[in-house]
Amino acid sequence: MCGVDTIRPEIKICGLTNLADAQLAVEHGAWALGVIFHRPSPRRCTLVEATAISSAFRREAEVVGVFVNRPLDEVVRIADATGLTMVQLHGDEGPIYAAQLARRSGLRVIKAAQIAGKADLQAIGAFHTDFHLLDAHSEDLRGGTGLTFDWQLVESRHRRVPMILSGGLTAENVGEAIATTEPFGVDVASGVEAGPGRKDPAKLAAFFAVVSEIGVPRPAPALPPTGHDSEIVA
Repeated sequence: MCGVDTIRPEIKICGLTNLADAQLAVEHGAWALGVIFHRPSPRRCTLVEATAISSAFRREAEVVGVFVNRPLDEVVRIADATGLTMVQLHGDEGPIYAAQLARRSGLRVIKAAQIAGKADLQAIGAFHTDFHLLDAHSEDLRGGTGLTFDWQLVESRHRRVPMILSGGLTAENVGEAIATTEPFGVDVASGVEAGPGRKDPAKLAAFFAVVSEIGVPRPAPALPPTGHDSEIVA
């Protein structure tokens, strides 16, 4: 069990396409529900289903829309129409795009990166988003590959932005992944599926059970401001 000085990583269940699977994830204690709007994805969620999921559960969990290289105006419009509470950028969007999205939508932003080496970790450091999501590298797919990456690489990342670990996680390997990387949260899609876009209740339960038994060090409290930073400007 988690010790006094540890906390359980949050869990994001991604690739949801229907209300029943979203409800099951929430019942297990999911922090976030991911709905994918990338057209080529086998886990693509319709706007109707995404709206239903958001309407039902946005007060209990974050509802995260996953986008890949979509026009900014379109992302803002879809986020508003479906009632998202967070947006995940899983393409080649740059830091300025991410900042503009946060400003225009008023939502928190996750920037995802496919990690093949230390250079990828350095590159994502340029994004001052609310979260960084680290995924496995693939030449053909934007997530949902079922592949892992070298978790030891995470030691070289800048740790100021909370990190969500993704890529090939299952009930069998998530314990090692958490122990190695000490993430804020973990993200799983294919690892708890019966098939693309359809969750397996037994796999989902097993994943939550493992993560619930594991703790990561509780972040140190922020130090009070000093010097000029402590001055209050009216």
